[in-house]
Amino acid sequence: MENMKVFSVKVEDGREGRDGKPSVGPVYRNLLAKQGYPPPDPEMSTTWTLFSSSVEKYPGNRMLGWRKFVDGKVGPYIWKTYKEVYDEVLHVGSALRASGVEPGCRVGIYGANCPQWVMAMEASGAHSLVCVPLYDTLGSGAVNFIIDHAEVDFVFVQDIKVKELLNPNCKSAQRLKAIVCFTSLAEEDNAKASQMGIKTYSWTEFLHMGKENPWEISPPQPFSICTIMYTSGTSGDPKGVVLTHETMATFVCGVDLFLDQFEDKMTVDDVYLSFLPLAHILDRMIEEYFFHRGASVGYYHGVCYWSSNLKELRDDIMELKPTFLAGIQKALQELSPLRKWIFDALYKHKLSWMNKGYKQKSASPLADFLAFRKVKAKLGGRLRLLLSGGAPLSSEVEEFLRVTCCAFVVQGYGLTETCGACTIGFPDEMCFVGTVGSPAVYNDLRLEEVSDMGYDPLGNPPCGEICVKGKTIFSEYYKNPELTKESFKDGWFHTGDIGQMLPNGIVKVIDRKKNLIKLSQGEYVALEYLENVYGVTPIIDDAWVYGNSFKSMLVAVVVLHEENAKKWAELNGYTVSLSELCSLSKLQNYVLSELKSTAEKNKMRGFEYIKGVILEARAFDMERDLVTATLKKKRNNLLKYYQAEIDALYHNLTTKK
Repeated sequence: MENMKVFSVKVEDGREGRDGKPSVGPVYRNLLAKQGYPPPDPEMSTTWTLFSSSVEKYPGNRMLGWRKFVDGKVGPYIWKTYKEVYDEVLHVGSALRASGVEPGCRVGIYGANCPQWVMAMEASGAHSLVCVPLYDTLGSGAVNFIIDHAEVDFVFVQDIKVKELLNPNCKSAQRLKAIVCFTSLAEEDNAKASQMGIKTYSWTEFLHMGKENPWEISPPQPFSICTIMYTSGTSGDPKGVVLTHETMATFVCGVDLFLDQFEDKMTVDDVYLSFLPLAHILDRMIEEYFFHRGASVGYYHGVCYWSSNLKELRDDIMELKPTFLAGIQKALQELSPLRKWIFDALYKHKLSWMNKGYKQKSASPLADFLAFRKVKAKLGGRLRLLLSGGAPLSSEVEEFLRVTCCAFVVQGYGLTETCGACTIGFPDEMCFVGTVGSPAVYNDLRLEEVSDMGYDPLGNPPCGEICVKGKTIFSEYYKNPELTKESFKDGWFHTGDIGQMLPNGIVKVIDRKKNLIKLSQGEYVALEYLENVYGVTPIIDDAWVYGNSFKSMLVAVVVLHEENAKKWAELNGYTVSLSELCSLSKLQNYVLSELKSTAEKNKMRGFEYIKGVILEARAFDMERDLVTATLKKKRNNLLKYYQAEIDALYHNLTTKK
């Protein structure tokens, strides 16, 4: 234990709860903030200064890349330089002001990631406007809710989203003064908008208006609101997270300081493939960081990431050859078939050297040459960094990637409210596998007791609700003081996630505060934790585990892993579709036995075993409102959807007994 490497610094002791207050664990901080937070660069106090100073430093660098369709086929990436983007941003800003938009107004942006999205966002920054991303994955009523709640007057929109805005159900669109299309609007949409008293512009028309009416920029103050980002609650209306310019710029500054510790430096030649929505914090902050460094961002050419077509994604990866990818669960589906050919021996050999502390690059050049460069080639051949955020990677998948993809693999954890990652892993340290890393540069972290779940931050191991405070935390939920007050106690933002603090100062997310259920025999079960553990079973792709306090047994709806289920069918002489396989009791029994062996391997307690399953061919999706935009399960909706099958399953289980 003497020479254990430690990855965060303790700056305050924990204390026992008293007078009805919960116990709290020690306060931890990033090693770089040991003596207090490093002073941020005064030149980098708003997202506008981040961008405009890059334009001065790197005018000719490639900034934004996209692919055009020529005769129905997708062409190569075309690029705009920093200077070209800047000039266009000034025109867009002038046109906004010429249309009567004043500093402080809320501007909506609605559509898939593309250069116009970023230019609208930067133009908002240039004139102290508040950027409000609109996205329909929060449910059909969300766009209507956000326009009304944020009082949006002006919307930039992708051509295929115009119909959603002008739809009679989107009542709040009545308040819009103008719509600017990323490309151009169809005639019927123009006509419909003018009936509603909304002005419409194509991108070219709007740029022209800006050129004709040049307008002095009015850059924001650090304390000005930069964006109101709406985030899905697993219940109720979306919440508007208010982030100031200073919060976002400080976050970028923290990423700079953090990455500067490692020998592999970020350069202007780095390329990021953006396919997570810009309406979400993770992609937004990565792009802000890339722009600050004068590097390049290329956009995914498909429609949107949650329906992203692996073929399109693979095509973009091969064309762009990115050095950086994030939110990679989708891209990973690509890699799983490779396990078949990976010589187990080479895998174990390289892993053993990495576990001894060798860097991924030098652990086994032979294994890389013989086997793993194929994995690297599938990811475009230039990949240096893979970042996982959103949903956690299982330890197995993370270890597999660290060994095989010949790039750094880093997991982080954060929320919109923490402006992105509030913990982040170190590349090349195997002790981070299965964890979310240590606190980021500009935030403190501590655990707080959750007594009804038995989590004690002063116990062994220390566990509790993850609480954060610092310079990269949101200001408030827009127009919702009650919720803001409920989320901040004693100045600490309460995330609702349960963490465990490891002795080396690293955090592991083990549970959600709300997803604890009590079975009829009085035992508590953490559903999310079980789903993560059971999720690695090869025959399944995903599982929703269900139990309640009137039942003593857990059951699950299991989404089959298509390829492995088909293999099982072949071996057992079935030639039917995946949905027909779901009703075979033989397959149900096989799935149960596989889940049981996962449970045994993970030394689960008897009441945590799954006693009955419903097989499902389709992934839990947003079309049926079963998951949020970040693919978190909506448990109440899942229950409503599968209620009849669940009741029948429990009935069979109890009569069997």
